[in-house]
Amino acid sequence: MAMTATLYHFEIDLSDVDRGVYQVLDLRLARHPSETLHYLLTRAIAYCLFYEEGIGFSKGLSTTEEPAVWVKDLQGNVTLWLDIGTPSAERLHRASKAAPRVVVFTHHDPQVLRRQLRGQAIHRQDELRIFALSPRFLDEMAANVERHTSLSLVRNEGELYVTIGTHALSTRLVEHSLDDY
Repeated sequence: MAMTATLYHFEIDLSDVDRGVYQVLDLRLARHPSETLHYLLTRAIAYCLFYEEGIGFSKGLSTTEEPAVWVKDLQGNVTLWLDIGTPSAERLHRASKAAPRVVVFTHHDPQVLRRQLRGQAIHRQDELRIFALSPRFLDEMAANVERHTSLSLVRNEGELYVTIGTHALSTRLVEHSLDDY
């Protein structure tokens, strides 16, 4: 018998001071059986930190031609391709041709991604944005997340603050570029 996805419901009070975005988000995310909780949390955080009109989740892990999160304009054109984890150079090359903005959020050591992409041809490589979330931060967050969770997420001067119930967590949101390495 095939395993089914597990539904997570996040009520998020988003205060992105750095971008001037303040929203209350009601997210329902299906966690595929092969998806780690760190991946799911990274996907949710990336959605919040790039929240804008037209943002949405793609069909998920089973659709390799789509990012985890994207923003589409009114004509249906992809304006932001937001990938999670350690996408291949070929995938990022195709993404950079398909969308004017490409962002990767990794929940792994960013050095792993750097080694994987070193010397590879990626269209508009200098415009690729890479953010890394600390595995320790994600461990702490995962320990406090349930299938229905209310939380607040604040970004201010590059710091990320998450409050789940009485648990307050924080991490520095670090942006990397391939030129950094």
